[in-house]
Amino acid sequence: GYGVSQSYSEAAKWFRLAANQGNAKAQYSLGILYYKGYGVSQSYSEAAKWFRLAANQGNADAQYSLGVLYHNGQGVSKNYSEAKKWLRLAADQGNEFAIEFLEKL
Repeated sequence: GYGVSQSYSEAAKWFRLAANQGNAKAQYSLGILYYKGYGVSQSYSEAAKWFRLAANQGNADAQYSLGVLYHNGQGVSKNYSEAKKWLRLAADQGNEFAIEFLEKL
């Protein structure tokens, strides 16, 4: 909403354009919109798809988010070893949320 009217659906449109071109930050941001159902129909599986694309490019926030989805079984089959893998990758990059999550496991 900076300089324009706030619109999650409009944000989703622009994030999708950049995400489809391989922009990891846009892929992560689109994943967040799907996770929360902001401007798009809420879908954990769609969130997981976009988080995975960004995570595979080394985006620590997406790695953390994908790890949480695997831990909770949201949009993907619950898989603790897969969760730990993604959380560890994010933690190794200094993601504080991943570090705290792993300490609790």
